[in-house]
Amino acid sequence: MPTKNERDPVMVLFRHDLRLSDNLALCAATEKNRPIVTAFILDEQSEGVRPLGGARRWWLHHSLSALTADLQKRGLKLVLRRGPMAETVTALAEEAGASTVYWNRRYDPAEIAADTDMKAALRERDLETESFSGHLLHEPWRLKTGSGGPYRVFTPFWRALVEAVHPRPPADRPENLTPFEGKVATDTLEDWHLLPTKPDWAKGLRDTWTPGETGAQRRLTEFLQGRGDGYKARRDVMGEAGTSGLSPHLAHGEITPFQIWQALDGDTDLAGEDARTFRKEIGWREFCWHLLFHNPKFATENFNRDFDAFPWQRDDKALRAWQRGQTGYPVVDAAMRQLWQTGWMHNRARMIVASFLVKDLGLHWRQGEEWFWDTLVDADPASNPANWQWVAGSGADAAPFFRIFNPVLQGEKFDPKGNYVRGFVPEIEALPDKHLHQPWKAPAEMLDKAGIKLGDTYPRPMVDHKAARERALEAYKSVKKAG
Repeated sequence: MPTKNERDPVMVLFRHDLRLSDNLALCAATEKNRPIVTAFILDEQSEGVRPLGGARRWWLHHSLSALTADLQKRGLKLVLRRGPMAETVTALAEEAGASTVYWNRRYDPAEIAADTDMKAALRERDLETESFSGHLLHEPWRLKTGSGGPYRVFTPFWRALVEAVHPRPPADRPENLTPFEGKVATDTLEDWHLLPTKPDWAKGLRDTWTPGETGAQRRLTEFLQGRGDGYKARRDVMGEAGTSGLSPHLAHGEITPFQIWQALDGDTDLAGEDARTFRKEIGWREFCWHLLFHNPKFATENFNRDFDAFPWQRDDKALRAWQRGQTGYPVVDAAMRQLWQTGWMHNRARMIVASFLVKDLGLHWRQGEEWFWDTLVDADPASNPANWQWVAGSGADAAPFFRIFNPVLQGEKFDPKGNYVRGFVPEIEALPDKHLHQPWKAPAEMLDKAGIKLGDTYPRPMVDHKAARERALEAYKSVKKAG
């Protein structure tokens, strides 16, 4: 076992907390007044840990690059290693001569298990260890129902969160950081090949996003100082930039819910019902993590086990058409193309395309969840399956299965001027608003004038929504009988 010395380095691990502000592990290390080793471990080997999808890997590269630059300004170097968390951190601590390791907690069950193994391995070597909060407003084990169990319904969960949890003020960015002067081996970001190359499909992501803590703070400021005005109503209008766009920054820990919560109490244009509605969106994220913490197989198993008997279809051709935005329903196609081009999709659109996949096409919600996991820059291990199960009717506090979105009516209601569809489905942009969301009903001369040949330049609807809705309800009846 190593001999402890008051000048032994303190190691700080970065994971889902790629920031310097409101980083309690980093603040605690600073208070030690000892040299600090900062490290990021890319762990795709610990049991049950889900490898990141392509869009998240792109974001991670740029976020780590931004974090590295921020640390370098303070004289610190970010050490990059790849491997199982426990084994890799233990080896790095030994190389650096660290006697203390700090980190901020994670809440995915597989990552909790990896951190538990890491903590045990470090303590076996007589290293001081401590974990801190920061990813969530609440610790998922803290809030319990009157019967002592976890919450299954959002409204009472939200009420309990508001009443029991008083978010702490975010911690300031520590400035007095003592660099570690020793030498330890490190990978380079290029070693990890996180960026797409053949082909490079990330141009739209580069044009849309600025990963990193600075980008997160800028987006929060823009939202609170103008773009969020009228949020309660505007958040559903798909052709407007009425949402915060903070979800990928939260997913990578470039900003914390504590920082957002405090900012909402400050000088902001987001007030009244707009602010309350936005806080509830933060609350829904907390609820999703509460569900995942208590249901480790949330991404692969129905929360409502009655849906295990649901007669899902298997249709790879239909799945591919949905993924490519070639369903023949303009609002669905616009949403799926927005996802592919920018790595993100408007929240209202997410519900529409999920309903279409599960209920119009009859495909399993897991196939949609897996596609979103690979293509979303904000793919979140809790929110992603929770939202898919909510739409499918199999989740906690889920929408009833018979709530089946009509893609035409949804488009007409939430994209009335057609800005969203025209932005991502240019082949039908010349159609007037009246026919934009159902081009198959446009007169032949109008289609010809707009340069549209259905089945050629733009697909005909791959299913008849009315008939698909009836099939879905019949399938659901078989589940109810089995239950």
